[in-house]
Amino acid sequence: MKTLLLLRHAKSSWKFPDLTDHDRPLNRRGKRDAPRMGRILKERELVPDLVISSTATRAMDTASAVAKHSGYKGKRIKFESLYAAEPAAYLAALREVADNYHRVLIVGHNPGVEELIEMLTGEIHIIPTCTLAQIEFDIEKWSTVRRRLTDRGRLIEIFKPDESE
Repeated sequence: MKTLLLLRHAKSSWKFPDLTDHDRPLNRRGKRDAPRMGRILKERELVPDLVISSTATRAMDTASAVAKHSGYKGKRIKFESLYAAEPAAYLAALREVADNYHRVLIVGHNPGVEELIEMLTGEIHIIPTCTLAQIEFDIEKWSTVRRRLTDRGRLIEIFKPDESE
């Protein structure tokens, strides 16, 4: 059994017009919500074994805050390919994960996150910033994650930061 925790980055700031989209930081709400999501993971006993993030500043900052507040102590891997990515890039990153990791958190962007959830589960959901989907797969190897109807994952729950605390 493998669990994918798929998280859209927390709310970012548009306050600095000279920054590229890739370099935008979290805004006040994002800095509040990311730690909340980490605490949710800790409370639900869903602390990941591995954290993967887009290289965008807002995604890396979200991953850092979630990791810190969940109690995660492992390494964080950054994939440039996850920035503004389509679902195929997320699947490619996931298929590279070593099989000794059973619960993996990926922090990314929309519309890729929403499209990946639909592709992996067959369910359509609106995923606001800093919203997390918990998807379980009845597999032994990450390399076998597929999007075919016969191998789909099961959406267990969606966590939103404004529904906590």
